[in-house]
Amino acid sequence: MSQTEMIKARLEELKSNYAAGEQQMQTLETRKNELKQTMLRIQGAIQVLEEMLAEQNNQSGT
Repeated sequence: MSQTEMIKARLEELKSNYAAGEQQMQTLETRKNELKQTMLRIQGAIQVLEEMLAEQNNQSGT
């Protein structure tokens, strides 16, 4: 294999690795966004339950 062929082969390998890295980064970004949305829903549910508990404590305290 000539030096030119080796360089071309390595270039193609690097381009392939780069494309795979981009795809993986996109997948991770999607998962990150989905997790953020899930955490926001959980946070909202926690807040509602805390408010309900505080309201019940206030009603039973009077």
